[in-house]
Amino acid sequence: MDFKLTDEQRMLKETVRRFAEKEIAPLVEEMDHEEKFVEELWEKAKPLGFLGMGVPPEYDGMLTDYLSFGLMGEELGKVDAGVATVYGAHGLLCANNIARNATEFQKDKYLSVLARGEQRGCMGLTEPGAGSDAISLKTTARKEGTQYVLNGTKTFISNAPIADIALIYAQGPGGLCTFIVEKDFPGYSVGKKLSKLGLRSSPTGEIVLEECRVPEENLLGGVEGKGLKQMFSGLDVERFMWSCLAIGIAQAAFDAALRYSKERAQFGQPIYSFQMIQDKLVTMLVELEAARLLTYKGLTCWDEGDLREARMLAAQAKLYACEMAVRVTGEAVHIFGGYGYMKEYPVERYMRDAKVFPIGAGTTEVQKLIIASYL
Repeated sequence: MDFKLTDEQRMLKETVRRFAEKEIAPLVEEMDHEEKFVEELWEKAKPLGFLGMGVPPEYDGMLTDYLSFGLMGEELGKVDAGVATVYGAHGLLCANNIARNATEFQKDKYLSVLARGEQRGCMGLTEPGAGSDAISLKTTARKEGTQYVLNGTKTFISNAPIADIALIYAQGPGGLCTFIVEKDFPGYSVGKKLSKLGLRSSPTGEIVLEECRVPEENLLGGVEGKGLKQMFSGLDVERFMWSCLAIGIAQAAFDAALRYSKERAQFGQPIYSFQMIQDKLVTMLVELEAARLLTYKGLTCWDEGDLREARMLAAQAKLYACEMAVRVTGEAVHIFGGYGYMKEYPVERYMRDAKVFPIGAGTTEVQKLIIASYL
């Protein structure tokens, strides 16, 4: 399989890199310290099309292929994976899910405003009692006339505090269903904003549904009981994108550690000259490249329509790339020594950010179970 990037993909990478270094990098420390997302980063991303990367061009989006979407995530992840999560929860978990599964009416109503960034999206799947066991959701939807009435609580929801539109999974009359829920619908409210170890520029919170009334035309796809299929198709893509963010973080940590090892002197010579440091850097590099190739292969399969192979690779990429990011960022902190533990250097943030990746979008253990079932 050939992973030589097209001219368009290389241009996209360069555009995202310049944007991240110019616009995001100066704000990273402030956002991490104050645990906030700076609004101007949303406005500045609009004209570049980053907010519409999950939406097809006919609805004002920029989706040409999913590998390109992943490349954007990787480049953003190198600078701030929290900002990448804000864009991704909007463009992938919400908008792309609607693009793949919605009725024409729903696509016409929601996709363009999401692609242009006029409204922000999120996805409500996880609940206080349902994480890895995603199909044991307790949120319910009952039919009353021309409306569905939703009750339940969602937690750990990226973008919940700032979203205008939420995709909500609930147990409906005909099985698991997905609903497009607007923040102004009666009974919809945002719970507390959650404070996190890492990805602190990504607002995360709860969604509370108390007799929340949703018009029947907002049942995603228009057919009850399709929620499970919609969920799993979305999870595969999410796992690839999550892997790309993890690779971006790990790449940034590796680059920082390599630079530092050539500048930092001990015993009269740069620490890079010590074989134990070389061993760490070599292992980091090879793991990074292996994770990248595995993820790109999976995204290429997805783009080529080989969805069964892509599902298997999504689990493998998620398992390997996200565990790799934890190892690589940890080694980067170790190479920096005492300085690596200080807020003055970025590697401690990379390590904090990386820790969520083997947990979110399906834990490492769940990925192993998926792979084992295929075997």
